[in-house]
Amino acid sequence: MRLILSVFASLTLLLSLSVPASAQVELSFYGGSQSSPHSRVSGQYPGTGADYSGLIGWEGKSLAPPPYYGVRATWWRRPDLGFGVELTHAKVYAPAAESNAIGFTDLEFTDGHNIITFNITKRWNDRFGSFTPYVGAGLGVALPHVDVISSNGHTSYGYQLTGPAARLTAGIKYDLSDRWALFSEYQFTYSSNTAKLPSGGTLNTDIITNAINVGVSFSF
Repeated sequence: MRLILSVFASLTLLLSLSVPASAQVELSFYGGSQSSPHSRVSGQYPGTGADYSGLIGWEGKSLAPPPYYGVRATWWRRPDLGFGVELTHAKVYAPAAESNAIGFTDLEFTDGHNIITFNITKRWNDRFGSFTPYVGAGLGVALPHVDVISSNGHTSYGYQLTGPAARLTAGIKYDLSDRWALFSEYQFTYSSNTAKLPSGGTLNTDIITNAINVGVSFSF
């Protein structure tokens, strides 16, 4: 996880250097409930090169360690328009019966199906008192921890850059003070993933997540 946080910190620093010092900075931290609908997994089986394909009903298990969470930094260039960077540590597990059916004893992205994006956010200030609605969108990459074990003993265990990713967010923030706020939001992410498995194997899948987030933000 240190690698993922280091990447996020580096992107945050890079973006901060390109934003005027007068811009308001908002840091947001959240957890919540995340799920993922079915998607097809396909590729070449490690060690044999044989094709495989199967429909996987992913499980999110948001509260199981390591838990689902996210962190976001937003620089408000105008009162209503901000740019930022976001890391979401999502998770997906394949049920045992479905992974076994395509030749894997373990198939999961659980030390994060990590989504890192550059975002643009629109908010509506001073229209609803202490409540501020907002929407956002982002483009970036998927950097999951690939945890796959094939029935013939080949193991893939580590972080991989697997492909492009996108997110959409809609939420509402409640101001506790000039600096602190609570928020709740719906967030959708999509990623197209191609992971490398040992001995010439590959794994291809598109993963969607749906999440209800709750969190706290700090502005300065």
